[in-house]
Amino acid sequence: MTNKSKLPILRLKKNEDRRIRTGHPWVFSNEVDTQKTPLTDFEAGQNIRLENSMGKPLGSAYVNPQSLICARLFSSDPTCQLNKSLIVHRLGIALSLREQFFTRAYYRLVFGESDGLPGLVVDRYGDILVVQISTAGMERVKSDIIDALNTVINPQTILLRNDVSTRSMEGLTSYVETVQGEIPDTIELEENGTLFQISLKSGQKTGWFYDQCANRGKMIKYIKDKRVLDVFSYVGAWGVQAAKNGAKDVMCVDTSDRAIDAIKANAELNKVSDKIQTASGDAFDILKTLKAQKEKFDVVILDPPAFIKRKKDLKQGTLAYQRVNQLAMQVLASDGFLISASCSYHIGAREFKNTLLHASKDVNRNLQLLEYGQQNLDHPIHPALAETEYLKAIFMRVLAG
Repeated sequence: MTNKSKLPILRLKKNEDRRIRTGHPWVFSNEVDTQKTPLTDFEAGQNIRLENSMGKPLGSAYVNPQSLICARLFSSDPTCQLNKSLIVHRLGIALSLREQFFTRAYYRLVFGESDGLPGLVVDRYGDILVVQISTAGMERVKSDIIDALNTVINPQTILLRNDVSTRSMEGLTSYVETVQGEIPDTIELEENGTLFQISLKSGQKTGWFYDQCANRGKMIKYIKDKRVLDVFSYVGAWGVQAAKNGAKDVMCVDTSDRAIDAIKANAELNKVSDKIQTASGDAFDILKTLKAQKEKFDVVILDPPAFIKRKKDLKQGTLAYQRVNQLAMQVLASDGFLISASCSYHIGAREFKNTLLHASKDVNRNLQLLEYGQQNLDHPIHPALAETEYLKAIFMRVLAG
């Protein structure tokens, strides 16, 4: 079935357009009228014109018959196609936002659907771009993406970190490839006055967690002359910044020996090695050991990986958040501060707050909630797509019960 735009048509079942009309950009496979437009007729990544059951156009999308999310809209114009011209336009809009808020070119340049480019993430490190493509639709226009980035940014180096696990759900292989220039073993960046050396090739995800930048800035007022425990420390983004900005001493905890080495290197880079201790191992086990040793900290920071990656993990993941926060409160001095974060979008801010409240009651502590934090400005939220509003940080005072 074709139309004036020459795009194949994907038609929805009756009433399945209601969510799309509110601005949601995803189509699920069970919403498609497969009698009129069989999904098997489409190629993975192919551009399509999306229509409701009556044939009214809803916009342009790309399709993947192998995926539960079988189509992702990228324009309300039903004649639009995902190509270099559109990507250049969207990159320009994304860049204008970042340039308004950032004085240095270190930020997330593209945040998927929130920047009108579903399935694409681009992090910028000065003249180096790290690109992550997670969908077949974006993989199909990979060369257009690279050309568009050169048109808008003209970077020295482009690294593809296409090793995210969700690619397998799209029928895509995993790979890391430098498509332009050369990637050094490490690069240096500055955040809140603190220097870090990071690896873009072998670091987690795209190398750095820009989303927590503002929250780490908020931390600074809590840690002056304090004893700080930074759990799930990774390369020390929280802990090294705490030491650099006036903490008395800091213990950084991570399960990875590579991360521990990076913490030590970053502590040395900032001349705060004398303030930082490290502990390698499971965070829960180390917190239990610290409790048994009757160690007390003035500030505890918890920034764990997502405990709830899928909806079916909600119950067990919520219990994990509750347990780790209980343990953190048990090593907090009376009248201490807890900074607790979650990057699981399946648990909302209210539910996360209630989880911390339950944790406090289980260990006979009282909480004063001081402020909330969310993802940084370079991770804008798509108001119709809950998955883009994922990061929560709660800053609390923890008192005796």
